[in-house]
Amino acid sequence: MIINNQELNIIKKDINTTMIDNNGSAPFIVYNKLKEIDFIGHGFSTRLGGVSKEHLYSMNLSFNRGDARENVLENFKRISESIGFDYKDIVMSMQTHTTNVLRVSKKDCGNGITKKLPYSDVDGLITNENQVVLSTFYADCVPLFFVDVKNKAIGLSHSGWRGTVERMGEKTIKMMEAEFGSNPNDIIVAIGPSICMDCYEVSEDVAVRFAHEFNNQDKILYKKNDEKYQLNLWEANKEVCQDAGIMEENIIMPDICTCCNPDLLYSHRASKGQRGNLAAFLFIK
Repeated sequence: MIINNQELNIIKKDINTTMIDNNGSAPFIVYNKLKEIDFIGHGFSTRLGGVSKEHLYSMNLSFNRGDARENVLENFKRISESIGFDYKDIVMSMQTHTTNVLRVSKKDCGNGITKKLPYSDVDGLITNENQVVLSTFYADCVPLFFVDVKNKAIGLSHSGWRGTVERMGEKTIKMMEAEFGSNPNDIIVAIGPSICMDCYEVSEDVAVRFAHEFNNQDKILYKKNDEKYQLNLWEANKEVCQDAGIMEENIIMPDICTCCNPDLLYSHRASKGQRGNLAAFLFIK
């Protein structure tokens, strides 16, 4: 069953995403253009369909938000089954707002799920191996999906404001070039569900960093007063990817804001920190 997108607070008229509910199981969001690529699977979780309680209701995918481990593990099992992969194949990031990207392989499957993470400070993952499920985690920050359609390689990166101003998207693309021989002309990028410009107020010190780093300031920054600005992470990440050689027509923009949809998606801003974690998943079949 496909859930009507009118249930979401859609930002744009052009609908790039669809929310899918497989016969009442854990719903997830897909990018229509990525769904057309036959060798990958992907999905972005919602807060629905899990077993977590209270402010973590209900599909919390974090072991570090005060939830019972058995609840989180059950949630991973449910979302994995819904999207169509084995939860034991998940490779988790260890996000600390860096621009560190790690190549992972089949031997890394289960990292963070069935075995302890052997690394730290990793906000991006890449692979070219089948059934290695890349996973990164969110509650307003920007997910970046990368698919090299020629060399059959993928990347998945977490980009908050720090990662964005430090060009996490470019770091991931460069890593795919170095490891897989990827050409930016062959890479499709999807900028995932995250906080929109209207909801994302930042202080002047953050705005100054973006003003120094980005050219397209009319789209990226709006000055409210002497101390506060509205920041467009979606456009900033688009510029980062274009500067790294991705063609504009191969960049899919989000149409869902986490903060505008707090009943469906966890939002750190909307909940004032009382929330669970969403997850992005990307894998080669």
